[in-house]
Amino acid sequence: MYRLLFRLILVRMDPERAHHLAYEVIRLLPRTGLGWIIRRLCAPDARLAVRTLGQTFPSPFGLAAGFDKDARAIRGLGQFGFGHVEIGTVTAHAQPGNPTPRLFRLVEDRAVINRMGFNNHGAEAAAEELVRTRRAPSLPVIGVNIGKSRVVEVDDAEADYRRSARTLAPLADYMVVNVSSPNTPGLRGLQELDRLEPLLVAVREEIGSVPLLVKIAPDLQDEEIVHLAQLAVRLGLDGIIATNTTISREGLRSDPSRIESAGAGGLSGRPLAARALEVLRLLRSVVPADLCLISVGGVDTSADVRERLAAGATLVQGYTAYLYRGPFWARGINRELAKYGELTR
Repeated sequence: MYRLLFRLILVRMDPERAHHLAYEVIRLLPRTGLGWIIRRLCAPDARLAVRTLGQTFPSPFGLAAGFDKDARAIRGLGQFGFGHVEIGTVTAHAQPGNPTPRLFRLVEDRAVINRMGFNNHGAEAAAEELVRTRRAPSLPVIGVNIGKSRVVEVDDAEADYRRSARTLAPLADYMVVNVSSPNTPGLRGLQELDRLEPLLVAVREEIGSVPLLVKIAPDLQDEEIVHLAQLAVRLGLDGIIATNTTISREGLRSDPSRIESAGAGGLSGRPLAARALEVLRLLRSVVPADLCLISVGGVDTSADVRERLAAGATLVQGYTAYLYRGPFWARGINRELAKYGELTR
């Protein structure tokens, strides 16, 4: 049904408009009589539960940052079966993001190019939404992903991240420092070790015992990834999320003119799968077994999730395939995973 709807209607709509439409439906779901029905239909099998980051995740499969930037649809997303929802990226200052159009489908590649630019209402607004959400029962685990405000210079990023962390940490089950989006000028430069270490130390000081993770780019060299992993271990971080979107356009099947017209931005979806898996395996080979690794990038099917878990992921996230698979995507993955429950323990 959803695939037919996508082919006939959604694929003809502006991608960002289609996203907002789906987002509003999911956001409003808990206010209708359908919410509890959906939750019962989509609840993950108890055998899928994963204990990590001081939390029990109902399923190893969750929704990556980017879909719910302002923490307004967490409850509805949980009702559709996601074991955790990572909101954001949230910045200390509200910002509109980059000019539109800024979201482009590559249907032949089951991929998306985006240059959204951290459009969000700011940390204080997200905190207000989280306070309201926390009053509701049966929530997924909530991660909070923070990034640098565009109006803040890279040299002043530490204070900017501190402000977001201080505002949001009391409402987060875990917190993520995003230094790997390609759509904020200078942001990826914060992955350089001499800049990253003081930034992570500063955020840790602000959030106390809240689990802290860092999200890295797939475009780093393997040696750089190893050094980042060693830094994370040395600083006592609780985990690493790998990976963000890529600036590479290699191996795409879509019409080159379509790719060129989309322009700059981060590529996500199926073409990222191979590199995301490589980075996961590299990370697992150099970090302690109990360090939480969240694998994201090119995840589409339950087979993809099982492959990431078998390769050493503690948890797995998806996002882009949600646009192609529809609202019951997590339910389908969880039902398939229940047949292979031993892989998630």
